[in-house]
Amino acid sequence: MSSNTKNRSGTPRSQRQLRVGEEIRHAMSEILSRTSFNDPHLEGVIITISEVRISPDLKNATAFVVPLGGADLEAVTKSLNKANGFFRRELSHMLRLRSCPRIGFEPDTSFDEAAKINTLLQSESVQQDLHHDDDSYVESHDEDDEADS
Repeated sequence: MSSNTKNRSGTPRSQRQLRVGEEIRHAMSEILSRTSFNDPHLEGVIITISEVRISPDLKNATAFVVPLGGADLEAVTKSLNKANGFFRRELSHMLRLRSCPRIGFEPDTSFDEAAKINTLLQSESVQQDLHHDDDSYVESHDEDDEADS
C-alpha cells in the first residue's frame, strides 16, 4: 500500500477517512479559489492542496499544500495555519459532518522528493547499470531460446 493510505501507526486508513479527507480537500480548494486574503504571503498566490489526511476519530486533519509560482512555501504554510479558524468555519458550512475537524497545514515535499528520485534515475551511473542489466537479460534469454530449439 502507498503511504497516503496508511496512518502513522502503519494501519490502513478506513474508507471513511479517505472519503472525508477528499471531501475536505475539494471544499478547501473551493474556499481558496473564491477567497481573497489580506495576508501578503497569500495574496495572489495559487495554492494546491495535494492531500488531506484525517485522524481515525475525524477530529484532526492535516492538509498538505504547495504554492504555485515560486512562492515561499514556509511563509504560505505559516499564514494558512494562522487562518485555520477561518477555514474551519467555512468548512463547517460546506460539509455535512457532526463536527468539523481542526485543520493544520503542512508543506508538501513529495514533489521535491519525486524530482530528486527522477534526477537520480536519469544520472549516468544508473543509466549504465540499466543498460548493462538489459544486455545481460537479452543474452540470457537468447541462450534459453537456443537451448529450447
